[in-house]
Amino acid sequence: MFPRKTERRKNGKTHLYWSVVENQRLDKGGLVQRQVLYLGEINSSQAEAWRRAIEVFDEEKGRSRSLALFPEDRCEVAADDVARLRLSEMRLCRPRQWGACWLADVLWRELRLDVFWAKRLPKSRKGTRWDDVPQVLVSYRLIAPGSEWRLHRQWFLESAMADLLRGDFGLAEAHKLYACHDLLLAHKQSLFTHLTERWRDMFNASFDVLLHDPTSTYFEVNASDLPEDSKRRHGYSRDKRPDCPQLVIALVVTPDGLPLAYEVLAGNTADCKTLRDFRAKIEEQYGKARRIWVMDRGVPTEETLAEMRASDPPVSYLVGTPKGRLTRLEKQLVDKPWRKAREGVEVKLLKQDDDLYVFAQSADRINKERAMRRRQLKGLWARLKKLADMEVQTS
Repeated sequence: MFPRKTERRKNGKTHLYWSVVENQRLDKGGLVQRQVLYLGEINSSQAEAWRRAIEVFDEEKGRSRSLALFPEDRCEVAADDVARLRLSEMRLCRPRQWGACWLADVLWRELRLDVFWAKRLPKSRKGTRWDDVPQVLVSYRLIAPGSEWRLHRQWFLESAMADLLRGDFGLAEAHKLYACHDLLLAHKQSLFTHLTERWRDMFNASFDVLLHDPTSTYFEVNASDLPEDSKRRHGYSRDKRPDCPQLVIALVVTPDGLPLAYEVLAGNTADCKTLRDFRAKIEEQYGKARRIWVMDRGVPTEETLAEMRASDPPVSYLVGTPKGRLTRLEKQLVDKPWRKAREGVEVKLLKQDDDLYVFAQSADRINKERAMRRRQLKGLWARLKKLADMEVQTS
């Protein structure tokens, strides 16, 4: 291992960033570097202090002495500091995760993703096997989801992916992991078509019921530093971070959780503006059919619902009722009898015009809300007790 210095210029000033890296030897004899530890920005005076930061206490001489941290210090090593080893009796043990990686590899091949990517991601001139990098990324997400940085620094070395893919650490180089996402994006539509066919063959998956739900993710950056065409913008924050720019991610999945389409939208995109485009994409790629869309009440507008009812064939939907309208229907729902939908769930049905309103009552949900109110009530009683014990000062 050795330190590596990275220079970056910002606002006309040079910043030095240090990290500890190690060399990993590839099968063909080349070397790639794996970052072991990131030290951050260190100036020249701090670097010198780091070099002299390690002190060892010498019991025989009764005093401490400094050891070099970086190799360029070239400190002399005394003979009594050398540990003599018997190489014939040394054993190298590196436990790795095998079973989960093997299962991920089987699923990958059953979905025929190895053939799919082999046609679209050929080997580069430098010998990079780009068709294997997506498998590493997907297996990592399936087994131990985390960042690409953790995959590069830790997970790949603790897994058996190199053996299963007959590769080396070159499959987990940090810049390849990030660059691979851009390569995959060009084949997004063909990938969804391929997966739909495989899910239909393997799992007898049905695409008559679709769940559509937008979400968001935010970035702790200054919005003024972003380019004008960036999708990272301020908008309604589900994470309660209105101070941070965000992206809106809209996703369409089946009830089994199999994704059909996704889109990354600007952070200020309203939920009600995502449904019409997604309907068009689904119908263009999978054809028109009698599908049921399941959505939150903030996703569709009345205009969009009218278009769905008037389409040929008609598109059914299940959407949350706005609270204002539910209040107007309250008197009519009170007289309706409860019907048992399944164990612990009862419903009331009310048909008006072209819509059927379903008022549901879940025993589990009732118990959950009661527990939430009891917990809140306990907090209020505790606060009242503290207030009662306080001494009131009068002037």
